[in-house]
Amino acid sequence: MTTAPPHRPADRTPPAAHDAGRRARRRHLRRTGAVLALGTALFAAGALGLAPDRADPSAGGRRTPVASSEDAAQRRIEGLRQQIRRTGKNPRAWAQLGLEYVQQAKTTADPSYYPKAEKALHRALDLQPRDNFTAEVGLGALAAGRHEFRDALRWARRAARTNPANAAAQGVLGDAYTQLGRYRESFEAVQKMVDLQPGTPALARASYTWELRGETDRARALMRRALKAASDPGDTAFARYHLAELALQAGAPSSALREANAGLRSVPDNPGLLEVRARARTALGRHAGAVDDFEQAIAHVPQPAYVIALGELQQARGNLGKARQQYAVYRAQERLLQQAGVRDDAEAVLFEADHGAADRAVELGRRAVRSRPFLASHDAYAWALHRAGRDREALSHADRALRLGTRSALYRYHRGMIHHALGDRAAARTDLRAALRTDPHFHPLHAPVARRTLTRIGAEA
Repeated sequence: MTTAPPHRPADRTPPAAHDAGRRARRRHLRRTGAVLALGTALFAAGALGLAPDRADPSAGGRRTPVASSEDAAQRRIEGLRQQIRRTGKNPRAWAQLGLEYVQQAKTTADPSYYPKAEKALHRALDLQPRDNFTAEVGLGALAAGRHEFRDALRWARRAARTNPANAAAQGVLGDAYTQLGRYRESFEAVQKMVDLQPGTPALARASYTWELRGETDRARALMRRALKAASDPGDTAFARYHLAELALQAGAPSSALREANAGLRSVPDNPGLLEVRARARTALGRHAGAVDDFEQAIAHVPQPAYVIALGELQQARGNLGKARQQYAVYRAQERLLQQAGVRDDAEAVLFEADHGAADRAVELGRRAVRSRPFLASHDAYAWALHRAGRDREALSHADRALRLGTRSALYRYHRGMIHHALGDRAAARTDLRAALRTDPHFHPLHAPVARRTLTRIGAEA
């Protein structure tokens, strides 16, 4: 760790988070959350706590659970379209329609929803240029979904000025600051979100702030509070997913499997929970079940991360033809995302570094760090530079990826291999041991390499 992590005074636990679960149960909280962002980076698109109103227009204003089906989402969209046709110039209905499209882009992994969202949200602003909070926060979430985090920050600030008492704006603001590497400001925005509305969306973000700083016990405790504050199956599934994720990152796949199974009992066939269960099964050596889970998750929502993970599992099992099929699917998905205006991210950089061309990975990594200087971008760029033989440059970015103290086996593995390439056996040994100690099964391809490299280092000593 090269710098001390930003922190709050005293014991550094967000003050409102101590009793947030109790307060959440005591209050009747106005729902602001499109929370089904499972399987992707938690705050990459600002979807938690997004929508100010999730009532189903086709159901007489009856509130629809966040984890509703694709059919229910389409009914809401059609209801809003009908409302717009009936009432003509209706900025609120246009803004709500834009929010629905943003959420659909995330939950279906269909980037064609992004242009629809952009059109609807700008139409809402044309009709009501000032004090249009719903459209402003929606445009912030849209920009975040496209990985345009500076634009996301601009819209989130505007939304927060319009309605400073609304937690959703603070959520998008915190997400944007996080991805821009402005961690102290992101932690402050999340704290404000917790103060305003200590429900599942805010508590999940608070958990993540501690996860970034390596405080995994506090992260887990806050996610437990998020689970207790869950008011519908979608919130429950969301919290269970991230509890499973935290367990995996701590090298506890059996615990992750229990959390995933508990979540699937609440929301059967949830793609995010299927994906995290697949990774737990992979770590436990239950590869056939893992493949089945990955395939089911992809059948529901073909998230690029799911496709890559299945391809790498097949590659680790020696099924190279099946792995290549998944990688081809991923490349097709990336082309669609680019056509929809979504920028490449760390996932794309790592894929290119591991399965494509090192020079292209370096170019993607350079762009990612410039537009999104988050820890994951620095880690991915470091790995791309390493693959291209530029290890001196790579080391500085690997150090930045770990500067907050994040407990990431993959980050430590990447830096360990960079140290090894530079001939620093002691530093390589330290990082590779830390990676395997954190999570012995952190990656089906890289974890075995870490073990073999440690063996070679020992033989060379």
